[in-house]
Amino acid sequence: MLLATDLDGTFLTGDSKDRLSLYQAITSHPDIQLAYVTGRSLETVLPLLDDPTLPQPDYIIADVGASLYHGDTLQPIQPLQNDIDARWPGESLVASALIDYPDMQRQDVPQARRCSYFCSPERSVDPALKAIAEQFDCDLLYSAERYLDFLPRGVNKGSSLLALVDLLGLERDQVLVAGDTLNDLSMLTSGLMGVCVGNSEAELLEQTRQCPQVLHASRSGCGGILQAIAHFGFLGERGIAAETRQAAQPGNADLVMVYHRLPYEEHRVDGKLQRRRPTSPNGIIPTLLSFFGDGRKGSWVAWAVHEDADEPFDTHTTVDAERYPLLTAARVALTKEEVDIFYKRFSKEAFWPTLHTFWERAQFREEDWQVFLKVNRAFAERTALEAAEGATVWLHDYNLWMVPGYLRELRPDVRIAFFHHTYFPSADVFNVLPWRRQIIGSLLQCDYIGFHIPRQVENFVDAARGVTPLQTVSRQNCAPRFITYGCAVGLERMTTAVDTGSRVVKLGAHPVGLDIDRVRNALAAPKIREMMTRLREDLAGVKLILSVERLDYTKGILEKLNAYERLLAENPELLGKVTLVTVCVPAAKEMTIYDELQAQIEQAVGRINGRFARIGWTPLQFFFRSLPFEEVSAWYAMADVMWITPLRDGLNLVAKEFVAAQGLLGGRGVLVLSEFAGAAAELKGALLTNPHDPMDMVQTCYMALNLPKVEAEARLRELFDIVSYNDIRRWGDEFLAGVAEPEVEEPLILAS
Repeated sequence: MLLATDLDGTFLTGDSKDRLSLYQAITSHPDIQLAYVTGRSLETVLPLLDDPTLPQPDYIIADVGASLYHGDTLQPIQPLQNDIDARWPGESLVASALIDYPDMQRQDVPQARRCSYFCSPERSVDPALKAIAEQFDCDLLYSAERYLDFLPRGVNKGSSLLALVDLLGLERDQVLVAGDTLNDLSMLTSGLMGVCVGNSEAELLEQTRQCPQVLHASRSGCGGILQAIAHFGFLGERGIAAETRQAAQPGNADLVMVYHRLPYEEHRVDGKLQRRRPTSPNGIIPTLLSFFGDGRKGSWVAWAVHEDADEPFDTHTTVDAERYPLLTAARVALTKEEVDIFYKRFSKEAFWPTLHTFWERAQFREEDWQVFLKVNRAFAERTALEAAEGATVWLHDYNLWMVPGYLRELRPDVRIAFFHHTYFPSADVFNVLPWRRQIIGSLLQCDYIGFHIPRQVENFVDAARGVTPLQTVSRQNCAPRFITYGCAVGLERMTTAVDTGSRVVKLGAHPVGLDIDRVRNALAAPKIREMMTRLREDLAGVKLILSVERLDYTKGILEKLNAYERLLAENPELLGKVTLVTVCVPAAKEMTIYDELQAQIEQAVGRINGRFARIGWTPLQFFFRSLPFEEVSAWYAMADVMWITPLRDGLNLVAKEFVAAQGLLGGRGVLVLSEFAGAAAELKGALLTNPHDPMDMVQTCYMALNLPKVEAEARLRELFDIVSYNDIRRWGDEFLAGVAEPEVEEPLILAS
């Protein structure tokens, strides 16, 4: 069968269960074709094509019948479109003829092969308007007591649909039409079986009352279409019931944490799978685990590598029975090849560079995108099985962009929250992604989306506006929590909720905080205290500049090394008096995109040490390996200057870890921070620098080395107050409070 349906008031409305039932039937039944027949133009239909909860149409009849497109390619349906084009006199002629009618306002919506106006019932019957229509060989269509369309002669929804049915060679008794306003009348009086859904326009009901092939349904929207399918006997005896999939049965987890990695590392010893603690020095995993420390019942959904030849796969494992007794790890089985493509290649080669504004480095492969979709679907299916009824699902970062769309279909009852840990760029950068529409469409299925800072929130809203119509529900000032004009990523006001037309999506700025006790415990360990004593002796008379980051072109490592070389060259009094220690965590072996950068860094290290080293003094110590967090904390405590200069960064937890270590020990180390790191909008007291400006890098580092003790102490106190107050518990509580906050029932629309 072909379902040819109007959109607004018909296919896009109705009870949520009816919508789900109809949408599932269309998606799953191989013999159901779908045509959108709408007064919208193609431009305003496009956002619907990005909505993962809606079935995708095979055909689109837009502009009240004046435009016809194939649903998959969005190319015109020929020769039908050429026939209509030949009959249209042109927009400028029609619009010019109506200049003398100031009471008729042109609708400010996209229009093609038609001119659409707001018009009163009295004006709609004005003979002068009919004369203008006759002059240009046009028809007039009036609907909803306010909309007047000038259309090519003989063109309407019904005529275009019949032409399409004939072109496709379909039997007319296999077509069902659905509508709710007078501009659907031509479809409903075309001789095809049809339905006026509940709450249809009174005049439409009156004019179809004597049509035996038209059902006047009692249920609105999709419910009325379902009634018609049953009434006319489409899809056989069992009808829709045979096509409706059962929703996933709820699980037991009140909070489902969905992250691309398990909260422990898996590795093989003598062929046997074993687990160990994560080794990343600044990983987010300990932060997320802390939310289950109070006995919260939950699941942690993440991938686990599994090949066909491996031992039987355990879908569930314990995480830490003593510390997190009610937390279960729900493992998603992926092959090594899938992991390599999904995470180590595609995410890092396509998304990572684009998000960090290095789009010229990005590589886009459609076959990799298909693997990405497959993996995201697997995550969504596992999550749907874990979540209790009405549970909160907390998704993390861009690797899982498409999960919200799949999950909303599987479990419409759950509350979906998404936190974007990575920087979110401006729309002109994000739009480079070939799949931007699908990504935004999926994210807008969330109930709440969090970013680190207001600038990233606004970047997302701007990108979303380029994909779908949005209305701003609420905004708020960014101060005093965030810097407004004092850094490159500052902002005065931010959006806190948007209306997509189908849901209100709340937005928030939540810079990730630290587990201060984790830093405190690390510094209190006897082994670490001994290490700090040893470092203090080794560094006697030398100021320590510390740098800790992963191997990545976004971190600005090479730019920093070049700036350090210039610092020493321009300030010879520093020779023998300062040492730069760089801890660089290597990338995974499969990530070959960093090989060239690593070689360049190694060359720079050798060049600097070869140029400036003296007996008994090495200007640069470079550790190209991952260090345990406890050891890194000792370095934090000993540093005089912490030099963090990413070219772009979502936040930067290393900066906060340094502040915490210094603050807990009463230190006065100086934080030099890139103004392009998200943390720059939060960490008042840091010396901000522009990593794209070599001179500024040198001058700011020199200033930090020579900062008066009183000022250094004051800055550190301010920083420590921010970091200790806005800790991990407050971050999580505020994020989850934002998720739980009820939607505004009647939002005040401030701007479009």
